[in-house]
Amino acid sequence: MRWLIALSLVLTAFAAQAQTSPVGFWYTIDDETGDVRSRVELNVVNGELVGHIREIIKSDRPRDQWFCDQCKGDKRDAPFEGLQIIEGLRWDAGKQEWNGGTITDPANGKEYKALLTVADNGDTLEVRGFIGFALIGRTQTWQAVQ
Repeated sequence: MRWLIALSLVLTAFAAQAQTSPVGFWYTIDDETGDVRSRVELNVVNGELVGHIREIIKSDRPRDQWFCDQCKGDKRDAPFEGLQIIEGLRWDAGKQEWNGGTITDPANGKEYKALLTVADNGDTLEVRGFIGFALIGRTQTWQAVQ
């Protein structure tokens, strides 16, 4: 009987982790127009969530200007496709979210604190960028690539 309880607990923990994992491909959705803008790949590397733009789907810029010309540091003038825009987020089991890292907006080069929450059984990802406190910021809902 004890082994059945232990197995149940392991399977429950595994299912909970699977629902909270943002690893995979996501469509970024413009929060004003609802348009799909890009495809981003998220991975966990050394316990930290990182994300790279893998494909630009719709841009306000011509293709020959798809560079992060307003970014700082090693991201300056980097091509949008391949650009690491999410870094340093760690899983917070108590809050059921990924937090403590940053997200870069390649359109303006600004870097924001970030938190991510998987929703709708893994179909959507709530991505919040903010300065200072999470209450003051902007949330985008990304869609899982099926």
